Amino acid sequence: MERNELLELLTPEGLRLLDELAAESEGSDPVARVSRLRAQGHAPELVSAALTQDRLRRKAVGKFGEFAARMLFTQAGLEQATRLRVAALHAGRFRALAPDHLVDLGCGIGGDALAAAAIGLRVTAVDRDEITATLASYNLAPFDNADVLNLSAEDVDLAPYDAVYLDPARRTSGHSNTTRLTRAADYSPGLDFAFGLAETRAVGIKLGPGFDREDIPAGWEAQWITVDGQVVELGLWSPQLARPGITRAALVISDAGSHEMTAAADSADVDVREPGEYLYEPDGSVIRARLIGDLARELDAGMLSPGIAYLTGDTAVETPFAARFRILERFTLDEKKIKRELRARGIGTLEVKKRGVDIDPATFRKKMALSGKNSATLFLTRIDGRHTALLAERA
Repeated sequence: MERNELLELLTPEGLRLLDELAAESEGSDPVARVSRLRAQGHAPELVSAALTQDRLRRKAVGKFGEFAARMLFTQAGLEQATRLRVAALHAGRFRALAPDHLVDLGCGIGGDALAAAAIGLRVTAVDRDEITATLASYNLAPFDNADVLNLSAEDVDLAPYDAVYLDPARRTSGHSNTTRLTRAADYSPGLDFAFGLAETRAVGIKLGPGFDREDIPAGWEAQWITVDGQVVELGLWSPQLARPGITRAALVISDAGSHEMTAAADSADVDVREPGEYLYEPDGSVIRARLIGDLARELDAGMLSPGIAYLTGDTAVETPFAARFRILERFTLDEKKIKRELRARGIGTLEVKKRGVDIDPATFRKKMALSGKNSATLFLTRIDGRHTALLAERA
């Protein structure tokens, strides 16, 4: 988004146009919409900005629900924004501490600050990008307990704040088509700055789920969060905000509710065993938190192979922390043999999963030349040091 586009949207004409577009049914022909709006006398820049914003608002419903209808976004800002359901959990953790004034450094379009303000916390949101800070100010306008500063995190006078939330920039700057920064040293603000704040304040930090565990400070709680099957973030919480006795947590959120595994430390793995009747695929947050051993003990299961995150057992156990499959057959990992077996079983729909083998699932599936009405899941992995295929069905 360019500055002139934002200025067009924030005019009375621009805001009225957004309301009109919101009332239209989804899937309206985009070419016809442009023609109609131009015929009504709207400037080309406003038409383009409004249609883009309408598209982003509709897409944002998945993250922000009914709030999306009155918010403004950039493409990058929406992609990087915390889901409101998760942001509410962040805010709840700060509310339990009862801070006088929370500052959200690197607030983006204001998702986390919005959740904090909505439960009554006094919050100041900060972003170094002028357009992003303006959008955050618009999105937080309904809350008189929230304000926004257009500053770099390092330039903020932190004296008035007793609690800090940071979402360091982990992508290149810009409002669309940004790329991920692969080195934590390139984050902005830097993590040395972020961790240093915890010496005098309560601090929460949002990071990507693949963050190097070796860089997690001692005494901090690390909580990996899965939403609808996707690991979306790692939350680090300083000792003032960490829950007693917990340094590792895996939170799984879905339409069925929220479920969490917690531990004082990484859990010890269980022994390897021969494949049983069932294979369990742990949720990504459980894997990231290294709580596979605790999960295995809950399931009365063993490791399928050392260092590979598949569990196996003979008991069917319902759990929100793993997907369960019934093992139908075990093969050596021979493409021609597997192809014959799939054809013989009439399998035309095949889900291919792999761990511990250097195979591209999409390429492998294509080679199988599938045909038939049946469906199955194929696990490509190692067992007893040998490349193995397990044919299974979701239980």
